[in-house]
Amino acid sequence: MAETATAPPRRVLVVDDEPAMRDTLSMLFRREGYDVVTAPGCVSAGQLIGSAEPPFPVVLTDLRMPDGDGFAVLEAAKRRSSATEVIVMTAYHEHAYDAMKRGAYDFVSKPFPSLREVVERVQKAHEKASIVAENEELRARVGRGREAAAWVANSPAMRSVIEVVDKVASTRATVLITGGSGTGKERIARILHEKSDRAARPFMVLNCAALPEPLMESELFGHEKGAFTGAASRNPGVLRTADGGTLLLDEIGELPMTLQVKLLRVLQERKVRAVGSNVENDIDVRILAATNADIEAAVAQGRFRTDLYYRLNVIRIDLPPLRERKEDLPALVEAFIRRFAREHDKPVRGIAKDAFQALEAHSFPGNVRELENIIERAVALADTPTLGLADLPAAIIGSARPAEVQVLDLPAEGCHLDEVLANVERRLILQALERSGSVRMAAARLLGISFRSLRYRVAKLAIDAGEDNGDPDEGEARLSDAEGPPTRP
Repeated sequence: MAETATAPPRRVLVVDDEPAMRDTLSMLFRREGYDVVTAPGCVSAGQLIGSAEPPFPVVLTDLRMPDGDGFAVLEAAKRRSSATEVIVMTAYHEHAYDAMKRGAYDFVSKPFPSLREVVERVQKAHEKASIVAENEELRARVGRGREAAAWVANSPAMRSVIEVVDKVASTRATVLITGGSGTGKERIARILHEKSDRAARPFMVLNCAALPEPLMESELFGHEKGAFTGAASRNPGVLRTADGGTLLLDEIGELPMTLQVKLLRVLQERKVRAVGSNVENDIDVRILAATNADIEAAVAQGRFRTDLYYRLNVIRIDLPPLRERKEDLPALVEAFIRRFAREHDKPVRGIAKDAFQALEAHSFPGNVRELENIIERAVALADTPTLGLADLPAAIIGSARPAEVQVLDLPAEGCHLDEVLANVERRLILQALERSGSVRMAAARLLGISFRSLRYRVAKLAIDAGEDNGDPDEGEARLSDAEGPPTRP
């Protein structure tokens, strides 16, 4: 049976410092079947919003109150849940329009035109909150499918990652996640968030390479209205929006040096000051950082601050490339087939042996993301319940049975023999190194060549085979030479 999204309860929080107004609205909404909670001011409203489980679908708040203003209530509600819709009550239309720019759903003029109009606006807000909540739940289900795929861990490398995540998820420690493009850095960050006690609070992502420096500063730290040309309204910034939750700074190595100084101060003091403001605000945000670049090289070259690097690198998680976790390939393929068959409503249930062998032979420079895209394409194009070789991209088919497909089958247009042989040699050496755990003597035995011959070929083909610790002992070298067939130097 298909899962259905759960609609939020008919519940409304009424915030007003006047007892008569709270009583009138409480009776009004209870007659309409709502569960009504009231708060006499901003402070108590913030406490109720923070502890409500599930979050309030609708908040109806006055703008002017003795202990603050409704803007603080609006921010607290949106911080708690993006699905919460806020309606403000005010006699000043300019304040109402400002509230809507900040994310309020609607406003009601004081004095009320009619109580019926107030009810209708709350009903519409509740309908929208229901739609947003359902969409978020559906996205979360898809996200859980993605996380499940990223969380496949049959390989020793990924089991080590899981062990670290399980140990540090519940802490406040800053985590630096490294790995090539497509290895799943953002997904691991989301898992860290979901497994922490911050799971009910916001998870925000900011790509440090996506914006020019002035806009990056505003997005990160926020700005006040009029702080610079074009700042028509106030922006709280992702650090304040993620308050109580988690912020992932993706591509952290691209953060400009001037902003590195400010971020370091935030990490040290847990305070943030918006552009154009003299006020510092306390924040409680767990910072995660991710990069696919060599951040140590950036530190050595003076492009990344050493003190910030050590602040971020409290816990480090290195995600292995897919070519180093081929034990995970069967489960990953199965998970992606299941997910995309459901998403595209296709009756695909498995993959043929030759098609899987082609995937096994591929080096996956795009890592798990590349595999994900390959499987989605194959499922979308498939005409049968089993994915076959013909459903895969030409580049993947070319990886299957390299010696037979690329050497024995001469293309009609001919080929460059030396290049073909070099490609076959490179693939076989990489497979031997992978199977032997990068132990070169064992890899040489698998290939039937001597240790020195393997070292020569690795250097000639510019293969990254890890650290070369020199020749094995002479007896082992002579044994390899004796056991293997004659080789060219």
